[in-house]
Amino acid sequence: MDSFLLYTSIAILCFWIVFGIDLMIGNRSINYLNDVRPSGHLPAPKLSVIIPARNEERRIQDALQSVLNQDYQNVEFIIINDRSTDRTGDILARMQSVDSRLRIEHLTTLPKGWLGKNYALYSGARKATGELLLFMDADVVLQPSAISKAVFYLLKNRLDHLTIGPDIKMPGRLLGMFSLAFLIFLSLYARPWKAKDITSKRYIGIGGFNLLRTEVYNAVGTHQAIAMRPDDDLKLGKLVKKQKYRQELLWGKDMLCVEWYSSVRELIDGLMKNMFAAVEYSVVAVIAASIAQFAFNVWPLLGIFFTSGIQRLINLIIFLAILILCWDSARFYSLKRWYGIGFPLCSLLFIYILWRSMLLAIINNGINWRGTHYSLAELKANKV
Repeated sequence: MDSFLLYTSIAILCFWIVFGIDLMIGNRSINYLNDVRPSGHLPAPKLSVIIPARNEERRIQDALQSVLNQDYQNVEFIIINDRSTDRTGDILARMQSVDSRLRIEHLTTLPKGWLGKNYALYSGARKATGELLLFMDADVVLQPSAISKAVFYLLKNRLDHLTIGPDIKMPGRLLGMFSLAFLIFLSLYARPWKAKDITSKRYIGIGGFNLLRTEVYNAVGTHQAIAMRPDDDLKLGKLVKKQKYRQELLWGKDMLCVEWYSSVRELIDGLMKNMFAAVEYSVVAVIAASIAQFAFNVWPLLGIFFTSGIQRLINLIIFLAILILCWDSARFYSLKRWYGIGFPLCSLLFIYILWRSMLLAIINNGINWRGTHYSLAELKANKV
């Protein structure tokens, strides 16, 4: 048993060294949107900004006003009010009365075979007239030059799809710690810096800012191809990459920000809709991911207290390596560097959300999201 634990600890240490170096190099290879300096020699194609909104009364006014304040001129704004039951519709109507550039489309029903947000995005795209499409969430706040910089970068680098990682604002230390841990998990899973490598199968897409050419969106099948995917933003990136189109991720530091979730309860409920989908609704994958999360992220800290000798030393080195990696990564995510001390605890919370997502999906034969039930059979059938 002691030999098994020792060899396991050595394997975990090797993993963190290899992954840590890969992550540190990868993060540094991603460019910053704020560093882009647009010049006048490139065209300014018409851009359609498409924002779905369902019960977003808390955040939509500030976010939407920041979009209207953009310095990019050749643009149309299409807001899809997706069956909201709060004051979202009233806020949108009031803003439209002040700024006639806003096109407000109201959805009252949801066709069978669609997730609500995905259908709202698809409906907006069908009404768009721009050469470029920008899909955004209704809670993302932009600096005035964000869109101009993004369009210029896409055109200059002949990209087909550009996505931006926003600054994440979360109230409270635990939510901040979870944000850091989750982004490291996502980097481990997606290796997003490889998305710009046309020879790599890696892909990326972030719902807060997905900019792509309209012809490419149509060529990859639009949101119809991912109609029942809760992870629609990431899978849109996958569709683009599978067709060998060019995509890239930029850091949005100081240019885009979003309050991801405002409480631990909201975070748990929000992530649950995606977690089981992320492992393709596989119980085996949930078990495997949970074991890996515990062994690689939690056990090294416990091992400091429950092992001795060389095993304790190795576990201590692993934990210190994780702290260094979190400290280094935090600046790219605009999070506090000391949040890394919560990494093991946040890994346990991640495991809890993963299992809760799976069990409730099985018990309820699907997921319930924003007042609508989606059957597990329909969700599983939409493979990408």
